[in-house]
Amino acid sequence: MPRTKSYTSDDIAQRALGVFWANGYAATSMAELVEATGVSRKSIYADYGGKLALFVACFDQYQNLVVTPALRRLEHSDAGLDEIAAYFEQQISLAEQTSTPRPGCFVGNSTTEVAPHNAAVAEKVKHHNQRLLKGFTTAIGNAIRAEEKPMHVKELAEELVVFTTGLWAHSRIEPNCDHLRKLASTYLKNLARSLA
Repeated sequence: MPRTKSYTSDDIAQRALGVFWANGYAATSMAELVEATGVSRKSIYADYGGKLALFVACFDQYQNLVVTPALRRLEHSDAGLDEIAAYFEQQISLAEQTSTPRPGCFVGNSTTEVAPHNAAVAEKVKHHNQRLLKGFTTAIGNAIRAEEKPMHVKELAEELVVFTTGLWAHSRIEPNCDHLRKLASTYLKNLARSLA
C-alpha cells in the first residue's frame, strides 16, 4: 500500500517561497529547495514538475501570506489616503524585522529577474500589479470625491504602483526604515496636495 504524504503541495510552495524570495530564481538550487521544503527532489518534481513551476506556485503563497494582509484595508470600498499610508507602514514595519540586504518584494524582484523571460511569471506579476492598481484607484477616487475635484484617477494610481515597486526595490539596500517612511510620506503628501 502506498504511504500517505505527510505534506501538501502548498506546504512545499510555502517553504520554498522564503528561499526564492531571499535568493532569487536563478541563484536558488534544487539542493536548497530540498533542504528548505524537507522533501526529496523526486517529491518536488512529482508535485510541481520542476523548479520553475514551484517558483510560479510561490506567487499564490506570497499573495496569501504577505499581500492580502497588507492590502486588506486598502481593498475596502471606502478606502482613502489613510489606507494607502497604512499599507506602506505595514510593509515597512515588516522590512524593519530584517537586516540589509533585505528581500524586498518577491513580486518586484521577479519583475526584473524572471518575468521578461517567462510568460507565466509575467502573468503573476501583472495580476499583482492590477490588484495594487485597483486598491490605489479606489482610495484615490474616494479622496477626490471628498474634495470634489476632477482628476485623472487611473494615471495617479498607475504612478503610485510604479512608486511602490521602486520603494520596495530600494528597501533591499536601505538600512534605515525611517528613511523609507520619509520617502513614502513625502510621496503621499505630494499626492494629497495634487488632490486638493
